[in-house]
Amino acid sequence: MSEMQDNVVPHTRVRSLREAIRKVQLGEVERSDVVVELQDTERARLELLCEEMKDVFKEIPEDDDQFSLQIMAGSTSRLWIDVTSHVVVGSDRKTYRFLKDTRLGRVVVLETAELDDMADCLTEYIAERILEREKALEGDWLNNRLSQASSHADAKTAARKGWHPALIFVTTFIVGMLAGIGSLVAYAWFANPF
Repeated sequence: MSEMQDNVVPHTRVRSLREAIRKVQLGEVERSDVVVELQDTERARLELLCEEMKDVFKEIPEDDDQFSLQIMAGSTSRLWIDVTSHVVVGSDRKTYRFLKDTRLGRVVVLETAELDDMADCLTEYIAERILEREKALEGDWLNNRLSQASSHADAKTAARKGWHPALIFVTTFIVGMLAGIGSLVAYAWFANPF
């Protein structure tokens, strides 16, 4: 019986690198097709939303450049609203997700499958940001105005007392210099007693 087993030639498996490369390439092509198809679906949904928002973006004041309605391609397509917020399509390819980057991390502002709901949310967000900007600009203007009024009042007060602004500067400089010299003399006196 052992003679019989010695005469049996074991089955050898022939491996081909060319066939293995072909299999891998076919697999990559199939995966690429799926990825491209998913990206096309995401982009199409974002383009619908972008089209819905075009009239809103036309109404944004020309001097307000904080908003950007553009779709950026990548591993995940994004519709950018401004520097810190964008919309993506969820993994189900039906849901819109409005995301905002904050100091505390990324926040989901709204997640919905309804195009109108997302467009309404984006419109309100843009309106809030425009009002915030206007308030900030108004605050800056008011601070500058109050600062100018205060400086003008200080100059008038000094002029009424007979002090010219240049005289105030020279006096302040001389007093500071005398205080510095006095400090140095005191230090030298106490640091090196005779």
